[in-house]
Amino acid sequence: MSALVRFGVSLDGELLSKFDSLIKGKNYTNRSEAVRDLIRQELISKEWEMGGIVAGAITLIYDHHKRDVLGKVIDIQHEYQSLIISTQHIHLDHHNCLEIIAVQGLADEVKGLAATLKSVKSVRHSSLNMASTGRDII
Repeated sequence: MSALVRFGVSLDGELLSKFDSLIKGKNYTNRSEAVRDLIRQELISKEWEMGGIVAGAITLIYDHHKRDVLGKVIDIQHEYQSLIISTQHIHLDHHNCLEIIAVQGLADEVKGLAATLKSVKSVRHSSLNMASTGRDII
């Protein structure tokens, strides 16, 4: 890890007050930790924009009683198996299932997988949590 560097930031008082309220609500112990996390998040977003190798998680909620939804989700996962690291299937109640799919690969391919899964009829909710492989984030 590189040496710690201190720098100053000039902000409007009202903006700083809102920032302090925000980070207090998120249980940050100080501004530096919050600023570091904001910078890391922007760097991760840039990784996804640049199309490099990324990691993330796709979550799906669906009613497994609906015709063919599970089969379609599984078929899509087989098509994209080179991107999928792991899956977890959770029964939320008698009808609803939560599927968590850990992924790693080229950003555009991961986005394509997420979009394909989201488009399956009877998928009630889908989200892509963009993360980093951690290789280029300090």
